[in-house]
Amino acid sequence: MEKLIEKKASFQGTLAIGPINLKCFVTEDGERYISGRSMTGAIGMKGRGQGVARLVTNSKLQPYMNHSLALALQNPVVLTGQTPRPVHGFRGEVLADLCDVILEARKDNVLNTEQDIRYAEYAETLIRGFARVGIVALIDEATGYQEIREKKALSAILEKYIRDEPKRKWTKTFPDEFWFKLVKVKGYDSYMALKRPAFVGHWVNDIIYSRLAPGIKKALQEKNPRQGTGYRKTTHHQLLTEDYGLPELKEHLNKVMLLMDVSSNAKEFDKLLNRALPKYGDTLELELDES
Repeated sequence: MEKLIEKKASFQGTLAIGPINLKCFVTEDGERYISGRSMTGAIGMKGRGQGVARLVTNSKLQPYMNHSLALALQNPVVLTGQTPRPVHGFRGEVLADLCDVILEARKDNVLNTEQDIRYAEYAETLIRGFARVGIVALIDEATGYQEIREKKALSAILEKYIRDEPKRKWTKTFPDEFWFKLVKVKGYDSYMALKRPAFVGHWVNDIIYSRLAPGIKKALQEKNPRQGTGYRKTTHHQLLTEDYGLPELKEHLNKVMLLMDVSSNAKEFDKLLNRALPKYGDTLELELDES
């Protein structure tokens, strides 16, 4: 096996194909991956994701497998960013190619054990599911609906996070320790040592609202713009919903403070932050379903 390549995942989600759930990732360079554990589970294999490589030496499947597929199965990438710990991932098309190999072997009647038959049944379910998902994607692209679909999904997220007027009454949401840790990790002894206190607002936007969910920072800035005085009419967190947005913010704050505690300087903090809680843009990468 060659040295594994590491890629940062910017988006993650679960793709449901019938009874099969695939953990999916999209990297920052736009490549689509499926986790190794999902790969094994998807074709009915038992065990961890590394078991996929064993299929390359399977005497029944080997004659149907080209060199490119064999190489891909033996060399997953390591995905980081949207996972608690790094995971092995395979390009999405690798699973489709593997299913074709299994079904070709079944057609030639070389799959005869209980395990072989299970592989083929799972592969058939996947191939049929891919066909349904594929036609949905093609229709969306042909009609331009994929843009509307993305906007609708983004609107649904914003609806969960951000409330309309009237805004929530102010209560203390950012704990004092957050501000102490923030100033310290940025290299200052105290808030009073800041030459430009306005930087704190930029830090909060970068560390909190840019990483809370897709489109949140932009939506909050539009709903709560700066007034002629340079100040905003209210705090951003007062516009968050109490049942979803506010709890998500508090959980995010706890994660950020933990990263601050284990960072010795601003550079290390930024590195850990970008890995554990990467920024979102104002658009949304969507998983496809079968509807």
